[in-house]
Amino acid sequence: MPAIFGIPVDFFLFAATLLGVALLHNHTFQVGLTGLVTIAGYKILFAGFKTGTGLAGFGDHLAHEWVGLANLFCLLMGFALLSRHFEKSHVPVLLPRYLPDDWKGGFLLLVMVFVMSSFLDNIAAAMIGGAMAHQLFRARVHVGYLAAIVAASNAGGSGSVVGDTTTTMLWIAGVSPAAVFEAYAGAVVSLLVVGIIAAKQQQAYSPILKNAHDHTHVDWGRVGIVAIILCSAIATNVMVNLQFGHFAHLFPFIGGSVWLALVATMSIRRPDWEVLPETAKGSVFLLSLVLCASMMPVEELPPASAMTAFGLGFVSAVFDNIPLTALAIKQGGHDWGFIAYAVGFGGSMVWFGSSAGVALSNMFPEAKSVGLWLRHGWHVTAAYIAGFIVLSAVVGWHPDKPLPSEPRLPAHHAVKGN
Repeated sequence: MPAIFGIPVDFFLFAATLLGVALLHNHTFQVGLTGLVTIAGYKILFAGFKTGTGLAGFGDHLAHEWVGLANLFCLLMGFALLSRHFEKSHVPVLLPRYLPDDWKGGFLLLVMVFVMSSFLDNIAAAMIGGAMAHQLFRARVHVGYLAAIVAASNAGGSGSVVGDTTTTMLWIAGVSPAAVFEAYAGAVVSLLVVGIIAAKQQQAYSPILKNAHDHTHVDWGRVGIVAIILCSAIATNVMVNLQFGHFAHLFPFIGGSVWLALVATMSIRRPDWEVLPETAKGSVFLLSLVLCASMMPVEELPPASAMTAFGLGFVSAVFDNIPLTALAIKQGGHDWGFIAYAVGFGGSMVWFGSSAGVALSNMFPEAKSVGLWLRHGWHVTAAYIAGFIVLSAVVGWHPDKPLPSEPRLPAHHAVKGN
């Protein structure tokens, strides 16, 4: 494999793509597609794929990845419509009746996102949180607070076997839900760090609404549609992964279930189809980065240790965390609570590091800047480090025994998205 200073050329091409995204955030769509074409062309002509060489190898690679990509696309598009249903239900407008009218209101909103993500898809939790923030802060949401919404959604899913694709993978592989639950020792600390700092950022930037509109009433029809869509996604996720895991690679069941619910409820309320063109553009950009990441030659990990898990959190900010988790499962000898926290929360450090981040950036295009995200969302990295330190001190690294059998890993779909 061609390399420079021992590093495969693939990584340099991917780094150049990410640098282009960081510097040209007004042209991320073009940069993403250019990077995809460049990396795919290089792999076809020179380096090959895990599945083979040339066009045939590329075709086999796409055949392996298409279900995950289709699931992610359907979820991003479907949850964009879901968030509009939720926003038009007027529930976000009524929240000021129940939230404090200072920075603590913004903090409690992040706590709500954290809790929702423990049993919902974290894309849905982030987008519902974004819809609420849009109303509560008069559509002026600080980039640091947007980063905190993503961080809260990813933290909430890290300790639950139904809150994230990676934790569901561990469950299927034979890891006890209690072993994953320990990730909350770090996730709760991360939420406190991110939540307090970001809530104060937001309150200084655009204060929370002090009063709800007295004449506003909840549209229970739209609330019902949101509930139907979320229940459909959760039920399908659990059923496919736990009962029919061997069929997961054949069809994008989870994304399909969201759209089936959307179509079935059209007679109750019309979806805002008008949001789809812009959402599609952002979704295609994400898919280009996910596909680029899937072509990187990440075939092995360093020996299992607490520092390896710590490093995976930073790697997860730019690489798909699903193959990283699959590699960790295959390698064995990890403390799975550490892995769940690292790969679950780590993607929050960059806006495209998780599906929740990309979904939220479709709602708030100003977030599509790595520079702004890192500058204003610096507290996410600080929170990751603080959470990992507390997790290490309170729980401690306890490597698990090798898993009993080769796991039935779910296809590359996105409940985290990342």
